[in-house]
Amino acid sequence: MTAYNSVRFRVKPGKDQAFIDSQRRTMAQPMKGFLGGGLIKTGDRTYCFIGQWKSFDDIVAARPAMIAILDDARPLLEDLGDGLGVTDPVSGSTVVEVPASP
Repeated sequence: MTAYNSVRFRVKPGKDQAFIDSQRRTMAQPMKGFLGGGLIKTGDRTYCFIGQWKSFDDIVAARPAMIAILDDARPLLEDLGDGLGVTDPVSGSTVVEVPASP
């Protein structure tokens, strides 16, 4: 089964385009097992990245690369509060897969 990761962000005022540009630039780097993903605008200055992976082990192996992507964007992000820092990441193995509709 595949695995997914999700990361929630809030961008500092006026930094949306710089954040989008940084994500476009850094996410273009190949990572073993990465099947694709997308950056979603979820509200005013809020975004969520969803990634699909061949396995959870591939997510674990890619963490250093994902931290480097975050480090590039970190100056553009606001603290989310409640001790989260600038991201709210979660990931795990898929337990139900839903195929695309024809």
